[in-house]
Amino acid sequence: MIRYLFLLVSLFATSVQAATIDDVRSRGELRCGISTGLPGFATQDDQGRWQGFDVDMCRAVAAAVLGDAHKVKFIPLGSAERIQALAEGKIDVLSRNTTWTLSRDLDMGISFAATVYYDGQGFMVRKSSGKRSALELDGAKICVQKGSTSEVNVQGYFSINRMKYSLLSLDTPEETLKLFMAGKCDVISSDHSQLNALRSTMDKPSTLRVLPEVISQEPLSLAVREGDDRWRKVVQWTVFNMINAEYLGVDQRNVQRVMENAKKPDTLKLLGLHKNVGAGVGLQPGWSGRIIKQVGNYGEVFDRNLGQSSKLGMGRGLNALWNDGGLMYAPPVR
Repeated sequence: MIRYLFLLVSLFATSVQAATIDDVRSRGELRCGISTGLPGFATQDDQGRWQGFDVDMCRAVAAAVLGDAHKVKFIPLGSAERIQALAEGKIDVLSRNTTWTLSRDLDMGISFAATVYYDGQGFMVRKSSGKRSALELDGAKICVQKGSTSEVNVQGYFSINRMKYSLLSLDTPEETLKLFMAGKCDVISSDHSQLNALRSTMDKPSTLRVLPEVISQEPLSLAVREGDDRWRKVVQWTVFNMINAEYLGVDQRNVQRVMENAKKPDTLKLLGLHKNVGAGVGLQPGWSGRIIKQVGNYGEVFDRNLGQSSKLGMGRGLNALWNDGGLMYAPPVR
């Protein structure tokens, strides 16, 4: 009886593991959970087309699995609903500035695949307040996003520093900024990337100040549903190969030429020219090259959405490659 039950569990696990990539291919579309709107990460242009760093990560997965980076259905989700939507199978991948934490990874029915942005929580105030440090925020009314790690981090920081505060939790970044500008709260606390993104939407961004303190570790990561190891590896190696492509100097402009002339084993394997790496999880030949051709390497995605070529103008910081002083490091393509 025990052996029979074990066999049933094993068959069920195999079925679950095969489900997502097969479902995506059968549907002909990747369902990707993103933010309801955050400059640089996920916003809609005048034609209603989604664009941004998180959006491009979704497109990269679609290029790998479906051969077409445009075959994505973007599903905007609030902070409080995003993890449940993934756990319940309403989306295939979550690409929505979501922090990889112990409790989320072990207890919430999801599995993190890869960190795409190393961030940390901070505080933003009006310059007119005169505040220059988070240690000057005793008694402040603070706006945060509901269901985010920001709530717990604020509690910990203010407790350690023996300061008083009151918290106002909102559903979306837009609501948070709206109430802040209406004077309903003195401070916005969120990831530094989000604070800079919100600041960039203002007519006069110079009137707002992001305080220097970083009070937490926020590895923003892509996530998939628990129990689907094949799909997790697909998403994981999509990101890894974008990082490896930048390290190896392969980008959208030169990828075709590199494919025609590559001789280095790592480059050949990266572009699928050495052997069909990825067949074991259901990927078709050339999948990694399609990511670079259609979306770009990690550095290109960062630069056009968040970096010096974007409105935000953010530096790479911790998100530089490992050989350039950052934390972006991927397992090698061997």
